[in-house]
Amino acid sequence: MAEILIINGSPRKNGNTDILTDELLKSATEHGAAAEKIRLVKTKVKPCLECGGCDETGKCIIKDDGNELFDKIAEADYLVVGSPIFFYNITSITQAMVERSQACWVRKYLLKKGPWGGKRRKGIFISVGATKGKLLFDGVIRVMKYFFDAVDADYAGSLLYRNTEAKGAIARNEKAMEDVRELGRLLAQKSDLAGFDALEL
Repeated sequence: MAEILIINGSPRKNGNTDILTDELLKSATEHGAAAEKIRLVKTKVKPCLECGGCDETGKCIIKDDGNELFDKIAEADYLVVGSPIFFYNITSITQAMVERSQACWVRKYLLKKGPWGGKRRKGIFISVGATKGKLLFDGVIRVMKYFFDAVDADYAGSLLYRNTEAKGAIARNEKAMEDVRELGRLLAQKSDLAGFDALEL
């Protein structure tokens, strides 16, 4: 059974990212996966303090929900992160999570302790932006690739939607809704995601 962790970095309930990740969760569970969705806005995850506390252990010393979150990432076969675009960037709560992966990076590259959770996983990014800008997703894709690398998630692709701003507008995009349903099926069936690139927009 596929273990899927879906992390929604949007602060807006029932917004476009929330709708997409909910539909993904529904599809994955309907196809037999053990899937969980976390809304970061409901957690307390501070950004990295650059204190060096993880340098000898590969474990963050900040006592908040971040440690539990990364424990869940360690258990996942697939990690899906969703975030809307705010000023050509992921949201601040998503960025805080990304920064906290520093401990995983230390564990991997400095302490040479092997894959996070003892296994590698696949990483997928979902994002919605209001503008039509050609470079809208370029920066965030680079950030997410580095994050996925830190948590031993091989980047498998992204679902990216431009020109979508009004709350709930993505639900009227039949292609977008079909994309996440198909992604849920692929993850639940532990597909190699070879065809997932075709879903990139």
